[in-house]
Amino acid sequence: MRLTWGNIFLAIALIPGISAAADFQLTSPTIKNKGTIGKEHVFNGFGCSGDNVSPELRWANAPKGTKSFAVTVYDPDAPTGSGWWHWIVFNIPPDITALAADAGKPDGPSAPQFSIQSVTDFGQPGYGGPCPPPGRKPHCYIFTVFALKVDQLPLKPEASGAMVGYYLNQNALAKATFTGLYGRK
Repeated sequence: MRLTWGNIFLAIALIPGISAAADFQLTSPTIKNKGTIGKEHVFNGFGCSGDNVSPELRWANAPKGTKSFAVTVYDPDAPTGSGWWHWIVFNIPPDITALAADAGKPDGPSAPQFSIQSVTDFGQPGYGGPCPPPGRKPHCYIFTVFALKVDQLPLKPEASGAMVGYYLNQNALAKATFTGLYGRK
């Protein structure tokens, strides 16, 4: 019997337990991957005059077994030697697949119930938008959603970005990212 690639792929597709799952995805209606971040999402302070509104985020196709989500925004280009954490949200219930615009206010009505927004490198919890030093190339702001295998991370709101990152990477089933860009002259 002669096997063709089509027959092989058909046989694999029919084997129980094997399926071609769609990729875990993260998107925003206001920030396109590799696109410029608008003023509404830029920090208000440190010489920047944005609105500091966290963007709406949506994710889809989380892997089976996801028990919670976390979202981070990180700038690896910050001139600190260790980057800059702009937003850290964890213990997001598994039935939530989006964050509304302005969910980055920990006590605001759009923040996910039961979630924790830990301290960013601005020294406070919640969203802190881009505000790189002037005169340099645009910085990359990496937005990431983590699908986690645990219901909750055993951390308090005072946990640092590095500590949360450690727990996220230890408990991640999958993660999805996109990058926004922002610079100022």
